[in-house]
Amino acid sequence: MQLNKQLLSDEERRGVPEKVLQFGTGVLLRGLPDYFIDKANKAGIFNGRIVMIKSTDKGNTDAYQQQNNLYTHCIQGIMQGRRVEEYIVNAAIGRVLSAAAEWEEILTCATSPDMEIVISNTTEVGITLSDDNVHAAPPASFPGKLLAFLLRRYQHFKGDPDKGMVIIPTELIPDNGTKLKNILLELAKRNQLDEPFIQWLTTANHICNSLVDRIVPGALPQAAHTAVEEQLGYEDKLMIMSEPYALWAIETDNETVKKKLSFYQTDNGVVLAADINVFRELKLRLLNGTHTLTCGLAALAGFETVKDAMEDPAMESCISALMKHEIVPAITDMTIREDAALRFAGSVLDRFRNPYIEHRWLSITMQYTSKMKMRVIPVLQHHYQRFEEVPALMALGFAAYLLFMRDGNVTDDHAAYFKEKWQRLEPVVLVQTVLKDTWLWGTDLTAFTGFAHAVTVMLGALLTEGAISLIRRVSEETTIA
Repeated sequence: MQLNKQLLSDEERRGVPEKVLQFGTGVLLRGLPDYFIDKANKAGIFNGRIVMIKSTDKGNTDAYQQQNNLYTHCIQGIMQGRRVEEYIVNAAIGRVLSAAAEWEEILTCATSPDMEIVISNTTEVGITLSDDNVHAAPPASFPGKLLAFLLRRYQHFKGDPDKGMVIIPTELIPDNGTKLKNILLELAKRNQLDEPFIQWLTTANHICNSLVDRIVPGALPQAAHTAVEEQLGYEDKLMIMSEPYALWAIETDNETVKKKLSFYQTDNGVVLAADINVFRELKLRLLNGTHTLTCGLAALAGFETVKDAMEDPAMESCISALMKHEIVPAITDMTIREDAALRFAGSVLDRFRNPYIEHRWLSITMQYTSKMKMRVIPVLQHHYQRFEEVPALMALGFAAYLLFMRDGNVTDDHAAYFKEKWQRLEPVVLVQTVLKDTWLWGTDLTAFTGFAHAVTVMLGALLTEGAISLIRRVSEETTIA
């Protein structure tokens, strides 16, 4: 038997209006925003369905039609030290429309008084400005499609200020809402749209910055997929899995927006805040920064995946100490409290331990240098502003990075630079040369007292005793709070 609406309860099958227009059909949207909306619907709070827009020509929507737009969401992982395994039939999607084949039907959605929210995840390149024609059927770009939708809504409701939309891009770029708004305004001008519409676009619509954080690998491995189908008693071509952790931080202090986003009331993973930078900083430094400082060391030690590393007591000890004893103290201040940072660190460690997710260290090393500059160097600077001691585990992570880059056989824009340095320079000189390179880092890292010496010592130890032995030794010297 295939998953279908007959498997839902009468309450779940009841008709509710279409409130959300969603640009994108990807697993991140289905595993995070759509999860929250479905949960709120089942709690009787939001009471709204999603119209999902398929913008690309790849694939088709047959599976959605065959399954009445339902899919199983498998939530698997570690939460507060306990294993979590949950299976949810998500019934949030009302329809799936193709932008290429059903553009007029999409524009008709703009005339519905029930429509209130737009969500998007069109990848980072989706929020870019192009010379798009908003009168095309359809426009080529996501901003062009969205602007055409808003124009139709403005025209249908004769500029009613109460009929503006709450627009929440989830693309993984800083200030995604601000950037999208600026593109929409510029695109409106290039298409010579009337000034009253531009005024309505600016004042009646709320375009919010947002941050999403959940690992959603998507389809399960075939064997696991088959096992879940046997357990649940139905077939599901759209089944996805995600980790338990979920965060959707939306930047707003507007009461009208909060009322329309009522789904936030059913899960503390949805956070409405006037400033979401604290959430971005925690994720960037504690999750991404720890990944970046650890990936080279883990790869050199022979660990293939993050969960493999976390199953090794010595490596787990180093990762935990790096996060709790060096990164947390460096980033906590008036805006980020220590207790909040430690709680977040604990959740990140749970996520690293997830036995269901195969997160490979080599994939984390891609564009290693730019990640070090963006994610790690600011933490190092903050550390030295607050403390008079060398962050030993950051120095170890930096040394491992230098050694990992030695062969030049890496996916990094600076691979040739490091290969040349390793061919020409002894390790001691190489450390000084690279750390002094302000072109790479935007600052002279040798100015941080003792850091270059610590990196040199760690690099020497990696070369002489190897990563595994050094990790064992460092972990024995590290006390976990």
